[in-house]
Parts: sequence; C-alpha cells; structure tokens
Amino acid sequence: MLFNSLDFAIFLPLVFVLYWFVTNKNLKLQNLLIVVASYVFYGWWDWRFLSLIIFSTLVDFIVGLRLEKQQEKTKRKLLLLTSILVNLGFLGFFKYFNFFIDNFVAAFSFFGYELQGRSLNIILPVGISFYTFQTLSYTIDVYRRKLKPTRRFIAFAAFVSFFPQLVAGPIERATNLLPQFFRKRHFDYEKAVSGMRQILWGLFKKIVIADNCAQFADHIFAHSEAMNGSTLFLGVLFFTFQIYGDFSGYSDIAIGTARLFGFNLMRNFAFPYFSRDIAEFWRRWHISLSTWFRDYVYIPLGGSKGSKWMQIRNTFIIFIVSGFWHGANWTFIIWGALNALFFLPLLLAKKNRKHMEIVARGKTLPSLREFSGMLVTFLLTVFAWVFFRAENLPHAIQYMGGIFTNGTFATPSFSGMGKALPIAMLLVIFLIVEWRGRKGDFAISAVGTKYTRPVRWVLYAGIVFLIGMYMQTQGTPFIYFQF
Repeated sequence: MLFNSLDFAIFLPLVFVLYWFVTNKNLKLQNLLIVVASYVFYGWWDWRFLSLIIFSTLVDFIVGLRLEKQQEKTKRKLLLLTSILVNLGFLGFFKYFNFFIDNFVAAFSFFGYELQGRSLNIILPVGISFYTFQTLSYTIDVYRRKLKPTRRFIAFAAFVSFFPQLVAGPIERATNLLPQFFRKRHFDYEKAVSGMRQILWGLFKKIVIADNCAQFADHIFAHSEAMNGSTLFLGVLFFTFQIYGDFSGYSDIAIGTARLFGFNLMRNFAFPYFSRDIAEFWRRWHISLSTWFRDYVYIPLGGSKGSKWMQIRNTFIIFIVSGFWHGANWTFIIWGALNALFFLPLLLAKKNRKHMEIVARGKTLPSLREFSGMLVTFLLTVFAWVFFRAENLPHAIQYMGGIFTNGTFATPSFSGMGKALPIAMLLVIFLIVEWRGRKGDFAISAVGTKYTRPVRWVLYAGIVFLIGMYMQTQGTPFIYFQF
C-alpha cells in the first residue's frame, strides 16, 4: 500500500477512528489493532511475505527471553548468533543470492573455468532491509544488557511491524520505539496537527518534487549515450532532487502518521543538501541507517580509535557495507566506496566533527566560506549519485565520461526540456522554503506558530493545489521500497 494512493487515503482514517474511538480505553487492544493494521498494510503487496515478518518476530521475541535467563557467555553468544543468522539469512537469500551466484560464475569464467550457475526467480520482499535491522537492534541491545526483554508479545509484534515505518524506515531502535508500546497513549490535538502538517509536506516532496523529477531523470539516464554533457549533468541533478524528495518525503509521511497515533519516531533527514562537508552530509542523510551502522558495526570494529590503518579500514567497511545494503549491484558498492574516499580526509585530519551546528544559524544567508563548502559537498554528492542511479558499472562509467567529454558546457537539450522548466522553477522555490525552515524538524514545521490561521490555510491550500496539479496519473512507488 503506497502512502500516495487512494487505498492509503481510506486505510489511514479508518485505522485512526478505530484506534482513538474504539480501542482507546485498552492499551492491549490498541497494540493489537496496530499489529492487524500493519499486517494488512504490508500484506496489500503480497500476503505470502507476512510469514517472514511473523517468523522473525517469533524468533527474536524468544531469543530475547532466553538471553535474559541465560548467564553463560558462550550460550548467550549462540542465542545472539541465532537471531543474526535468521534475520540476515532471510535478507541474504532474498536480496543477494543471485548476485553472489552470478559473480561466483563470472569469477571462475575470468580464470578460464566455465561453470553453469543457476539464478532463481526471487521476488524481493518489500522493506525487508528495514524491518530486519529494526528487529536486530532489539536482540543486540538485549544481549548488551542495554534493554530488558519484553514479555508482551503483542507489543513486540507491533514494534516490529509498525506500519508507518515498516517498509522504508526510519529504522527505529528498540530502546526508543518499543517502550512507547507499553505506555498509555492519549490523543494530543497539537501533536496530531503537527503530524498532518508533516504528512502534507512529505506528500509535496514525493508527488510534486520527486515524481516529476523522476520522469526527466529516467528519460536522460535511459538515453544517456545520445545526450551531451550538460544534459547528462542535468539528468543527475534531477535524480539528486528525486531521491531526496522521494525518501525524505516518505520519512516525513511516516513520522507524521506515527504522531497521529501518539508515537515519536526518530528524525531521518536534516536538510542534508545544506551540508558543508561529507561528514556533515552523512549526519543529516538517512540518519537512522547511518547511526545504526555506526553503533552496531563501526564502533564495535574500533571506530575512529586505534592506528591510522584501522581508521581507514573501518571507514571503508562501514561505507561499503552501507552501499551493499542498498542493493545487490556493484554500482552501490562503488557509490559507498566513493563516499568513503570523500569522508576519509576529514577523518584523518580530525575535521569530521567540525560542522555540528546547522549552517548559517541566526543568519539569512550563509557566508562565502559556508556557501563554498555547501557547493563542493553538493557536487561531490551529485557525482556519487551517478553510480547509485546507473543500471550497472559500464553505464555509470559511460554516463560519467559523457558529462566531461561530450559538450560539458553546451546548452542542455532533450525531448522534455519544455516541461522541465516549470519543475526547475519549483525546485528553486522548494530550496528557498527548505532553507528558511532549516531550523525545524521539517521545512514547514514552524508554520503553526509563525503565521496566523488565515495565512496558514492559504499556505496549506497552495500546497494541496500544487499536489493536485502535478500529481502523476498513476501512483509512483517510493525508490527505497526496492531496498
């Protein structure tokens, strides 16, 4: 079920009414309703894959209880290993089986040995990378004794399957989200209004920005061999805003929807394209994933402590693993490695935590130095996105080469150029709104306190009008559903 679909527009109010007006006096019933609603929401794509969520839920619930009782170190490690193998085993089979088979056969062919590998027609379950990491956070934190295991199965099942963030995050930590299922929730009007405002902005980013940028990015990438360098650069610029509008838009809708039901999800984006260096960018982009890898992979490896070699090793591991998490394609691995290369000089110079505050705080415009840092960081990010978006490595190399060797400074030209100009103007307005709202959790978060009611409603009506005007005839799936 897509957030930007008629199905969800009917589903959400129905669940909201049942939640607050039917089950509101019984916490267990509220949690049970969330589980049922979440399974319906997920099963809308394919009911067969509900068995994976249910099995992971059962395994990690039981492992958590056994970890509490077990004091012997070796047996505790075996219990944790069971959870890791089950969860990553599912993820590895559905997402990476064919990748490893194909590359295994290719490696032997390179040395003159012909093997007959057989790929399987495997359907990737939607959101498996997200809920797998979420439930793993529970067993790891219980193993580390940072969290007491729960004996409330319904509450735990609701935590694993919570529908607003089930298929594309934010990837919640058990220490943050799970305790919220144990507490009685009361309807908060101001919180609900704020949630609706964030949903509205998320829909704008998805429907107006991402979906319209997608049609131009898709066209240019699909016909890249026939495009000049400036058009290719324009194509990756459109993709740059597509992926931001698409993914951060989903996060906004998820966080806003959760707020309607009395839950607080972690922030997932903090205006990353206003970052002054790559380290700051990764503190602001897909925060729930980058902090997950930091806490559960990077720090256990030694983090930024130890020798320079260890710091370099750990940096490349974390970025390459992050790239591979996105998909079974060498393009994602190269994308991760590129970001590691961009990040490494900052780490070695101990400047990776230089920009912790938001840019131009208390000022209308950034300084020349801040603007230069933002521009360089943005361009580095844009060029890395070429590998993320390309179909394969040869396509990425051809695309990147075309930018610099085939009319780099020529006038951009492609068949949809006329339609792209209004979208380019909307992108400028979008950036201005984002810049002005960069102090908040999302761009229009301060609208409720900054403007009078008539002005607020005019702004809301304007956003709704743009959504209706630029909505595609068919709902476009979110990019991160494939991960």
